[in-house]
Amino acid sequence: MTAPTLAQAPAPIHNALTTRTLKESLLSVLTEPQRQRLAEDTAAVEEQGPTALNPRFPAAGRHYGRGPLPGWADWHVEDGIRALFLTKLPLDSDELAEEAAARYWGGDAAERRGVLRALPFLPIGAAGLPLTDDALRTNDTRLIAAALGPYARTHLDQYRWRQAVLKCLFTGIPLRTVAGLRERRDAELARMALGFAAERRAASRTVPADLWLIATPDN
Repeated sequence: MTAPTLAQAPAPIHNALTTRTLKESLLSVLTEPQRQRLAEDTAAVEEQGPTALNPRFPAAGRHYGRGPLPGWADWHVEDGIRALFLTKLPLDSDELAEEAAARYWGGDAAERRGVLRALPFLPIGAAGLPLTDDALRTNDTRLIAAALGPYARTHLDQYRWRQAVLKCLFTGIPLRTVAGLRERRDAELARMALGFAAERRAASRTVPADLWLIATPDN
């Protein structure tokens, strides 16, 4: 009798070095009392699991700040804190995906952005796609930009990815925020971009200055 093949657990997109770099970036902007709080909070999350997140996840901005996170383009300190909290949960991949989804659906815009930023750090495979899909359906540029990070670069199919990039043009999100743009742009996206530009010119409207990043693909 052939032994059943065990499915390999999904791996995170970001490795341990990237996670450590995130923590170091956070520590560089936190005060000593905030660093002590972070050590206590992460220990609680590791020991108690999701229960410990209930008071801590929503309060990340209030306790740690909402300013920019050095070295992480377009990230806020509270994004980094929330991402770090989620990486500390003692859960398997399925449980972790469920918890990330619960924090997203139950959170405000800042909490949802934090979950989207955290997705590449979590070993959940494609289970986070419903969250990126939801963010990309909104008109909240903060969520759209956060959804188009390394997680979407890896897991979003080409059709949906092209539509998301085009939405950046419509909503004024700089294309530099789209992870993997150079690697994933293709002739179809270039055609769509040129059509968008033609429509804008016909309506006497401005064409985004960074449209050239996708209108002239290498491939």
